[in-house]
Amino acid sequence: MDLRGFGRTGMKLSLLGFGCGAVGGLMVRGDPLDQERTIARAIAAGVNYFDTAVQYGDGESEKNLGRVLGRLKPATAIVGTKVRLPSADFARIAQAVAISLEGSLRRLQLDRVDIFHLHNAITEHGGGEALGVRQVLNEVVPVFERLREQGKTRFLGLTAIGDTAALHRLIDSGAFHSAQVVYNMLNPSAAIALPPNYPAQDYGRLFDHTAAAGVGVVGIRVLAGGALSGAAERHPIAGPAPEPIGSAAVYETDVARARRLMPLVNEGFAATLTEAAIRFALSHPAMGTILVGMATPQQFEHALAAVEQGPLPSAAFDRLAQLRQGFAGEPL
Repeated sequence: MDLRGFGRTGMKLSLLGFGCGAVGGLMVRGDPLDQERTIARAIAAGVNYFDTAVQYGDGESEKNLGRVLGRLKPATAIVGTKVRLPSADFARIAQAVAISLEGSLRRLQLDRVDIFHLHNAITEHGGGEALGVRQVLNEVVPVFERLREQGKTRFLGLTAIGDTAALHRLIDSGAFHSAQVVYNMLNPSAAIALPPNYPAQDYGRLFDHTAAAGVGVVGIRVLAGGALSGAAERHPIAGPAPEPIGSAAVYETDVARARRLMPLVNEGFAATLTEAAIRFALSHPAMGTILVGMATPQQFEHALAAVEQGPLPSAAFDRLAQLRQGFAGEPL
């Protein structure tokens, strides 16, 4: 498994990370033996980054990951988790963040995590369940730093969801070491300009900002929550169709657009749409690690096989750009 430098942290993360989220469901609702078997296989294959959050199954993902890592005791494991603050806690951010991390450490059976990500959407002025830029810089970052000084996390991260300008400001601030960034075949705007009137959020070449600030990138939604399989059906233990992030207004539209990318398979660039999506995401040099959710050990094997195929050829990117032009002007 290839390792890539992760921003200014000095860490090297496996190109394929192990997503422990509720969308795939393995680490939330999966069989305990399958969980352990799959993580053991991932470690043997060179995977060293494991990504979880308290929100995944109300702590079940963290508990299960902690149990398995406690049994396997891998020397190389790098663990990231997250805090999402409900608006009811915005008046006591420092206390709520600290309590959340303590709970995560307890469930993970760890003294510290390697990366602690803020998981709220971020807008310029906040509102609803979103945090504003000033709230993040003036209240969240100081408590994250204190937790770092206490040895409870090594690095500070954020999930780059919300308004593009606000995300740029936070990354440019230099306060964070890691950013979880939406990047997939339906929305590549973290890397390139979108066609005019393209139906997706424009992330404004976010990778230019992460590179300038020395921020490591965790690629998220590389399969658009599963839509880039091109299949609407979901595995029984997978979560329900998720709300899209940065792409269409509804999941079904993402699935329909994904199917319109099938020429990539028919013309021989990849064996499946899923393989194409994974290889697309890892092709960009800004990517430190990509997360692929899974419901079964077999789905991990498919993701691993796709990563081992390496980046898509340049001709596939040209073809993909042609296909995406057909989405321009469509409603979100």
